[in-house]
Amino acid sequence: MLVVRRLSRSFREGERVHRVIDGLDLEISSGGTVAISGRSGSGKSTLLNLLAGVDYPDAGTIEVDGLEVGSLREPARTEFRRASIGFVYQFFNLIPTLDVEENVRLALELNGVHGREARERSCAALASVGLGDRLESPVDVLSGGEQQRVAIARALVHEPKLVLADEPTGNLDEATAAQVVPLMRALVSAHGATLVMVTHDRALAATADRVLELREGRLY
Repeated sequence: MLVVRRLSRSFREGERVHRVIDGLDLEISSGGTVAISGRSGSGKSTLLNLLAGVDYPDAGTIEVDGLEVGSLREPARTEFRRASIGFVYQFFNLIPTLDVEENVRLALELNGVHGREARERSCAALASVGLGDRLESPVDVLSGGEQQRVAIARALVHEPKLVLADEPTGNLDEATAAQVVPLMRALVSAHGATLVMVTHDRALAATADRVLELREGRLY
């Protein structure tokens, strides 16, 4: 489902060219999960941005369900992200001016789903994460764990092919993370999505099918 071949990305720092991703290969089948670790500055966020079509590779290919992402240009890249990618961030990235249900429904509306169908799907997604009774709550009154559950519902409501999680437990305490991790994994599996996680959380990494380290631009 996700196939990455000979992926490379460099950045110029003054007179020096820093190769962050260097001939990287990765393959994950549909429904598979990979956790990626690595030291700070190793290129983990750069890799996620490349997989999501946020950044362009210098070389190599990225295929998501047969679509070669690296060759897309805007607005096709924007449409790809909206339809095929779900994001779960460390700091939730919820919109404070929208209530819980509106935050989730927005992901559907950006994909052209409106009205009753969007409302029903967003409510169902929130019920699946145990927040069916908090639909109209302002997001800023929720606990960190509740906000991350809203973020998970938002990431999955449009049934993406690929879910990218960037330190999804990094802003949660250990007890809350222990509740959120199995929920996220179970929901991603139920949707048949492929999950790539960047994490330093050993408990989260241990739930993955594979744990890889990003080192010197490649995965080991």
